[in-house]
Amino acid sequence: MKKQTHFGKMKILLLLLLFFPVILFAQETITGKVVIQGSGEPGAFVNIIEDGTNNGTATDIDGNFSITVSAVPVTLRATALGFTDTTVTVQAAGDITIEIAESSEALEEVVVTGLATSVKRSNAANAVASVSAEDLAGLTPPQTLDGALAGKFAGALITKSSGAPGGGIAVKLRGVTSINGNSQPLYIVDGVYVNNNSISAAGLNAVSGASGGGNASNQDNPSNRIADINPDDIESVEILKGASAAAIYGARAAAGVVIITTKKGKRGQTKISFSQDVGFNTILRARGQRNFTAATAEALGAGNGALFTAAQNNGTLVDFEDEIYGEKGFINNTSVNISGGSDNTLFYAAFSNNEEDGIVDNTGYNRKSIRFNLDHDFFDRRAKLSLTTNYVDSQSDRGFFNNDNTGTTIGVALSSTPPWAQLFPDANGNYPDNPFGSSNPLQTRDLITNREDVNRFIIGSSLDVKIFENDNSNLKLVLRGGVDYYELITTAIFPETLQFQKPSNGGLNGLSALGTTENKDANYSAFLVHNYTTANDLSFTTQGGLTKQTFSRNTVRTTTTDLIASQTNLDQGANTSVTQFRQEQEDQGFFVQEELNYQDKIIGTLGVRGDKSSNNGDANELFYYPKASAAVNLHNFDFWKVPVMNQFKVRAAYGEAGNFAPNGALFTAYTNSLIDGNVGIIVPLTLGDPNITPERQKEFEIGFDASFFDSRIGLEFSYYNKTVDDLILRANAEPSSGFGTRFANAGNLENRGIEISLNANVIEKDNFNWSTNLIFFTNDSEITQLDVAAFNLGGFGAGLGTFRIEEGKSATQIVGNDANGNLVVLGDAAPDFQMTWSNNLNYKDFTLSFLWHWKQGGDNINLTNLLTDFGGTSPDFDGFDVDPAGATANGPFRIGAFRAGNATPFVEDASYLRLREIGLYYNLSSKIREQIFGKYVSNLKVGFSGNNLINVFDYNSYDPEVSNFGSNGLSTGVEVTPFPSSKRYLFHLAVDF
Repeated sequence: MKKQTHFGKMKILLLLLLFFPVILFAQETITGKVVIQGSGEPGAFVNIIEDGTNNGTATDIDGNFSITVSAVPVTLRATALGFTDTTVTVQAAGDITIEIAESSEALEEVVVTGLATSVKRSNAANAVASVSAEDLAGLTPPQTLDGALAGKFAGALITKSSGAPGGGIAVKLRGVTSINGNSQPLYIVDGVYVNNNSISAAGLNAVSGASGGGNASNQDNPSNRIADINPDDIESVEILKGASAAAIYGARAAAGVVIITTKKGKRGQTKISFSQDVGFNTILRARGQRNFTAATAEALGAGNGALFTAAQNNGTLVDFEDEIYGEKGFINNTSVNISGGSDNTLFYAAFSNNEEDGIVDNTGYNRKSIRFNLDHDFFDRRAKLSLTTNYVDSQSDRGFFNNDNTGTTIGVALSSTPPWAQLFPDANGNYPDNPFGSSNPLQTRDLITNREDVNRFIIGSSLDVKIFENDNSNLKLVLRGGVDYYELITTAIFPETLQFQKPSNGGLNGLSALGTTENKDANYSAFLVHNYTTANDLSFTTQGGLTKQTFSRNTVRTTTTDLIASQTNLDQGANTSVTQFRQEQEDQGFFVQEELNYQDKIIGTLGVRGDKSSNNGDANELFYYPKASAAVNLHNFDFWKVPVMNQFKVRAAYGEAGNFAPNGALFTAYTNSLIDGNVGIIVPLTLGDPNITPERQKEFEIGFDASFFDSRIGLEFSYYNKTVDDLILRANAEPSSGFGTRFANAGNLENRGIEISLNANVIEKDNFNWSTNLIFFTNDSEITQLDVAAFNLGGFGAGLGTFRIEEGKSATQIVGNDANGNLVVLGDAAPDFQMTWSNNLNYKDFTLSFLWHWKQGGDNINLTNLLTDFGGTSPDFDGFDVDPAGATANGPFRIGAFRAGNATPFVEDASYLRLREIGLYYNLSSKIREQIFGKYVSNLKVGFSGNNLINVFDYNSYDPEVSNFGSNGLSTGVEVTPFPSSKRYLFHLAVDF
């Protein structure tokens, strides 16, 4: 038996020796290169597989490969993410070239449909706006992300609380969402819920007394934290404008959702990009100064006529508006990023430094940002780990502007300062007191400090794991987590040498205030996504998951007055006060969603989100937010026979989303006080309600998308009806309760609007291309139910103009007393419509792009004119175009109207037409580039751009796009001596290595 076994082994060995040369001879080595169709660039890290086997290799960074096959002819298959699979038959060994094409599905834009899924835009059943990196920051570098969104998509009203660099911008999507609650959208960056608070911690109210007058809201005009995100790091932005799209985000999505995706690395050779912008800004439009005569100067007070004449003769008349607002703020933006990747790992790293001085001395913004994004595939690409990190260090000097009741802000002091005032410091740096106001605006500008310092970390991670996969079904697990942590330090210093700080002038003998805010938001989620496709191409995408968010904020502000000498430390003052605000919130929820797609012909979605929150009266009560949508691509059906129209999709969607109760609505927060020297408790005037429910937004949307002439022309149309139920309002409390008002769910409102977008590739030639996009949209609101008496809010009373919440009327109506003392509607803050027109023209290596923005209608309450009237300095003081009878000059007429309680002259049309952005660039041709730099530089671009260079409006102040109260509810479009807006001029250099 053993001999037979031994003989058998010998026989096998002899056979192997006999046929081994034949086997060896049959193997063939094929070498070659993979290139990308159209560009001819090398296809790096493309998989090359011998068809029907496991034999394969991958191309190197230059697209080269070598593979040994058993025999020729042979079929090779080239596969890569984002490209169509390509097969070639090789007849003989040797060098070959394989050309791969980008996948049409990869090229087609996708939009979010769930927390873990997306869909091709051509199949989307919601109107989701998308803004690309090029649209966002490629034309001209914006100051802030939210400011860059202005005019880029339909459905947004964007206003500024300050023209100072560094933010302070309110974004409202599809009209009013809340009266007292949050009205800003939820921002999500790479899956991380990022904080966008505007925290008034500087303590300026202790000096200005702004909240002690007709409007009790804080008017410190802080920046908002979305300004920390560097727009140059962003790859794309998706805006879920209504509840039908945002419902999957539940209780925090009533004001819409802005989903931001930052840049990632790409497979291939490491790429280094450098860009440098330098430029300056100037005031957008000056108001000008009154054309004084000796007589009009004397009318301001005895002796002023002689002072005016002397200054005029001596050539010492000063345009103080130009002195304050006439600076050319220097702009310097530097950015460097490195990106690349191998077959399994992608990376993107970036550093940016953005510096912009304001048009007022000692104001400006500086932001340094470091970003590192990493993606890694493992387990044969069955799992993917993504990590996004961002550190931001920013500093913003805000100045001292807007409303005040002490006459000390720069704008209010300037309003009463005539050109013959002597306000400049002497040789020793001592400033004279301003005899025409409570402060010397030059001294205030030069000596005060109002600074925000931010250190911020935003870190997110996700893990995608393919649990199961076959030909028609797969199951994926998605885990995500993120944290947004920042420390905000606000510093306010008003030295005792200031005119209004001197005890002899009733001042505080110097004030120093330090505010510290520690904020940490974290979110965690887990999803399962299952895809199944039937034999007749009916696909189902089922997803479900759990979410959790935690929010923590602690703000402490310490204010010290009666400073010793020139000290600014908090322990160097005689009187110190401390305030603290703490907030903790925890939200939990779940969602399930089912999407179906029949051959890209009929697409439908059903889903529901359930949320509970510690911010609700019952922390364990779940609130449910459903959504449903459907789209039909009629052009994909066999009966479609419209030659010029290659796409026609009809769509309809419904969804609900929530809005948490504002701070103080749920519980009654007592405050402490001293009563006869003993610590006591003071009951606030407003009673909270622990049974209050979140505001609920419901939206129905219908529309269609069409493309003509092989997609050369595209048309999108949407109509929406958005209701907000259970509005949280202040109702009158029963007198026996001891409270004046109470929070209650006491009303409903409705928004209706249309959105139209038309884009066209007008000319497509070898050397010249022209594409254009036209956007038109409207929004009308109405208070459909009000369970409390009509009330005014958001302005300074009926004598100056204020907003009024009244059943059956617009939610943004502006009312006031007329000349007869009757309360009448004077205007509406909402525009009649908005329209933007953008164009991109390419001629050879030159590119010209521009964006016009037209806002028609919408009114502001302009109180800057009234203040300059009081000071006798209004540029139009002596004109006769305000009095309907033409009998009284403008200044006296407005003053008389104020004294009579007539608000009519203070409500103005805020329409405008502006060239929001323009840019002209030259790309150095490849031929010239190679002659100068060889192959080390792959792209070099130089150019010029500008913001707000042309502005057409009749509004009688600096800028109709203004809001004294920032993003506080309805209080937009109120102006009181703001920091003026700017024009920006920039020169650019961008190099890719």
